[in-house]
Amino acid sequence: MPLHPDIARVLADLPAPPPGPPNPEAMRAGEEAAVPPVSARLPLHSVEDLTARTAAGEVPVRVYTPVEADAYGVLVYFHGGAFFLGSLETHDHVARALAKETGLKVVSVGYRLAPEHAFPAGLEDCYAAVRWAAENGETLGWDGTTLAIAGDSSGGTFVAAVAAMAHDEGFDRITHQILFYPSLDLDFDVDRYASLRENAVGYGLETAGLKPFNAFYLDGGADPADPRVSPIKRADLTGLPPALIVTAECDPLRDEGELYGRRLKEAGVDATVSRYPGANHGFVQNFSWIPAYHRVFEETAAFLGRES
Repeated sequence: MPLHPDIARVLADLPAPPPGPPNPEAMRAGEEAAVPPVSARLPLHSVEDLTARTAAGEVPVRVYTPVEADAYGVLVYFHGGAFFLGSLETHDHVARALAKETGLKVVSVGYRLAPEHAFPAGLEDCYAAVRWAAENGETLGWDGTTLAIAGDSSGGTFVAAVAAMAHDEGFDRITHQILFYPSLDLDFDVDRYASLRENAVGYGLETAGLKPFNAFYLDGGADPADPRVSPIKRADLTGLPPALIVTAECDPLRDEGELYGRRLKEAGVDATVSRYPGANHGFVQNFSWIPAYHRVFEETAAFLGRES
């Protein structure tokens, strides 16, 4: 299936990127400038900025309460952005949609970014925020049942790594993991996955851009051979939480996400892989206004609500 026509029209109108390596400051400013005002965002019962005091230090979090209730399941969300972009603001609409469709209280994590903060700072913030949510369940109104983690792109990398870290440390409270078009293998050899060649050019994220976009993270000591960096390299996937892995047909990273799903299944993990036809990398953040892709939030809710 070709790229969805609405996505194709948007991509055709995008200006060419400036020459040279990515400029974090300029790109962050551009992202923040595109964030709509609060008055134009999906309304929820409440949205509150807090500071999670954790073993990793003070981590900014934004807590989304969908409706008034006595107690809630909790979903901890890690935004994407190639480890150097994204923020609580740029992905605010994703967190709001997750809260509305799942009915869970969503805790979005403002983790530290590369290159200012070297690996594993961001990962440690994400893991610590999950532990904080569990330890502060009374404050959050957590009902003690669902404690899910979700993330898009590099946030999906953190989801897989956090799930593994929790398993290794005997922290068994995570009930679900949701990975939206995750980056699971930071070895960008174009022969490793067919999708790196098939979707190399013309779909927004391009294969040639993977190395420069992730250079800030890798140059800060993130080794692609480390399973905390490339979770697909983890040898033993047994015992991990049930997983929903969402991939995009027109994404260079599609095949590594789908391979990870197969490996989870082979390890006995309840894993669902869901490919969205005509979608590109980033569609949850950028194109969920298209009805066919807004369905990803409904699918997430169904996954979280089904019997295990």
